[in-house]
Amino acid sequence: MGVEPLELPSLQGIRDARDLIGDFVQKTPLVRSDCLSRILDGDVWIKNETVSPIASFKIRGALTEVLRLRGRGELRALVTSSTGNHGQAVAYAAGLVGSPAHVFLPINPNRVKRAAIEAIGAVIHESGADIDYSKQEAWRFANSHGYSFIDDGESLGVMEGAGTVGLEIAESLDNIQAVFIPMGSGTLASGSAAAIKSLQPRARIIAIQAKGSPAMVESFKARRAIEMPVDTIADGLACREPAILSLRALLAFVDEADVVTDEEMLAGVHALAAAAHVLVEPSGAAGFAGAWKHRASLSGQRVVLVLTGANISMETLRIALETPLPFGAA
Repeated sequence: MGVEPLELPSLQGIRDARDLIGDFVQKTPLVRSDCLSRILDGDVWIKNETVSPIASFKIRGALTEVLRLRGRGELRALVTSSTGNHGQAVAYAAGLVGSPAHVFLPINPNRVKRAAIEAIGAVIHESGADIDYSKQEAWRFANSHGYSFIDDGESLGVMEGAGTVGLEIAESLDNIQAVFIPMGSGTLASGSAAAIKSLQPRARIIAIQAKGSPAMVESFKARRAIEMPVDTIADGLACREPAILSLRALLAFVDEADVVTDEEMLAGVHALAAAAHVLVEPSGAAGFAGAWKHRASLSGQRVVLVLTGANISMETLRIALETPLPFGAA
């Protein structure tokens, strides 16, 4: 029995997503960092996705999927599972279209992100030891009530919406040689890679996940889904069970996948604050941590680092600022 084909993100689909969300989501900054260029001995640019209504790129994908549902006349109350940022995005999108939203979080979630979801107005359910258990509960809840489930990992709309990050990069900057993208479920890395590879096929796309949550990286290397345990400070990169659509898109568009440690991401938070004057959460620093790990191969290259989110607690920020910089004084 054959495997049912899945529709992968396309350049046209990503362009359509950009047009769909354009009235709500502004183009985010892509700026050259002189300091990071010196540190990495290259031409380093940062794509700052912290500049959004929810301080995360996640608004792009959630809003794309919600507006597509509305356009097809299929919009009902919204349900999703999340460690925080995607939940904020679905809650925010629900508010824009006047729909109720239910967000399922793991037990003992990131308190900053939980508070933000609650402030936006969604109903919060804490259920399950990790994001994948929460997803099972959310799916059952949505199915039993006839609500719309917004899946971060298995939704083409979410992936193509996230891919607008890559579209903006590829259309704004020529001759890109390497792009480092943080990866949790893989929607951003795969969607952005689809756009960048369509416009600049020689650019290398490197997806970076937490060493304490390596399911997508291990699955990418094995070319099949591999479940792995989760133990990382970077809740935005948590993924125990690989999403099949995301994995197939990663295999189609991404060149390399690697992991970084929690300490390397915390050092990255410190480094980006010191050298680029940008605040990110640990998952948002994974791209820098990956570039630093691969710095020997980046000399003289034009490199883009995607900074994905800034929803960091003050306690984690304190720990990050106490973590030594990976380089000398900025």
